[in-house]
Amino acid sequence: MWLPEGGDATVKSPRTESDIVHDVLGIGFGPSNLALAIAVEEHNASRPEGERLTARFLERQPRFGWHRGMLIDDATMQVSFLKDLVTLRNPTSDFSFLCFLRERGRLIDFLNQKTLFPLRAEFHQYFEWAAERVGHLVGYDSEVTAVEPVRDEAGTVEYFDVHCRDPEQPGRTVRYRTRNISVAMGLEPHVPPGLELTERVWHNSQLLPRVGELGTTGAPVRRAVVLGAGQSAAEAVDFLHRSFPDAEVCAVFAKYGYTPADDSPFANRIFDPEAVDLYFGAPAEVKQSLFDYHRSTNYSVVDMELIEALYATSYREKVAGRERLRFLNVSRVRDVQPRSGGEGLDITVEFLPTGEHEVLEADLFVLATGYRPRDLTRLLGESAKLCLRDDGDELRVGRDHRVATAPEVTAGIYLQGGTEHTHGLTSTLLSTTAVRAEEIHRSLLAGRAPAYDRP
Repeated sequence: MWLPEGGDATVKSPRTESDIVHDVLGIGFGPSNLALAIAVEEHNASRPEGERLTARFLERQPRFGWHRGMLIDDATMQVSFLKDLVTLRNPTSDFSFLCFLRERGRLIDFLNQKTLFPLRAEFHQYFEWAAERVGHLVGYDSEVTAVEPVRDEAGTVEYFDVHCRDPEQPGRTVRYRTRNISVAMGLEPHVPPGLELTERVWHNSQLLPRVGELGTTGAPVRRAVVLGAGQSAAEAVDFLHRSFPDAEVCAVFAKYGYTPADDSPFANRIFDPEAVDLYFGAPAEVKQSLFDYHRSTNYSVVDMELIEALYATSYREKVAGRERLRFLNVSRVRDVQPRSGGEGLDITVEFLPTGEHEVLEADLFVLATGYRPRDLTRLLGESAKLCLRDDGDELRVGRDHRVATAPEVTAGIYLQGGTEHTHGLTSTLLSTTAVRAEEIHRSLLAGRAPAYDRP
């Protein structure tokens, strides 16, 4: 039931839910908050009404989506299917990837592949299946616009008021009151300084829909340039090469060649839940060393199978005498300008050892330049001033993923992501999603009892 504030239907004042104070409100509904929603759902299913958690999740997209622009048909996951939304937390959960396969009638077929790594598109189907099952907890088309602390007469902050755009009435906002928020907004595409996204310049997160649009317009593609040396860059190069069989595809990166991802068993232990404990408790210099040592498990690295496939393609083309796949290594893009006298781009590439410049006439420029954390200060607004920071101006975050706040604050702010400085490389990855959801769930329960009976 919704109760509009202000009475007059023409007044664009917020509206709020009647008599509901949520135990947790999730901002963003990607895999991280989806895993938390499932943990709450399973908890509530096994508890009497008085012991259940009230939860709501808000997502700005119109439906669930996870890296839709890079769901290339043959791209596979880089983590085991056992690191799904629930298995490491509750192996008996019927929200597991295996239960999804069984329901879809593909369990035996998947097992016959003898692989731990599903297609990325199939794992996205799994996420959608799980999200639909907890859809009653989610508000889509509900972009959060403000998070306001609610102070009582003594100045204590027990609640936050979270405002979001009203999906039913444009121009109006909806207000939710909650004891805790779980922030899982994900990352935003990084565009290098001096560049902006256009019809001809894309971030790789836009790859599939942009290529699809070109297919409908029939616009010719004679040359595409991809900037970047990581997995997404290599996948974009391969996909464009296959999608435009008459086009030249140029990969530009500062390295001599793609660096293989370190997915060896010992290195992969950096993603174990126990490794988070060790990282969290380590001195700052040890944390930095661990991060530097193991960057090759995640950053600017490519699966060896894809590296070998791209090299083989390049060599076959050399043998055939028609080279469509070019690798401009040890190089940087120095300038990008609209092509004079026509559509397209002039991309100036510098070969670093000699300083020689080459101008590429290109129809597409794809930036596989990674992602960066979203600005929490802008989202939290006044509430951000209540968060404590360390000497490096990073947010202080507890082992339970709860942000340290001023003494007068009893309401909780939990971060799902953006905590590499405290929790290590797994912060932005799927590896410990299920475990993190359980840690936040336990923390919510621990802090719930004193506040739950208050009016």
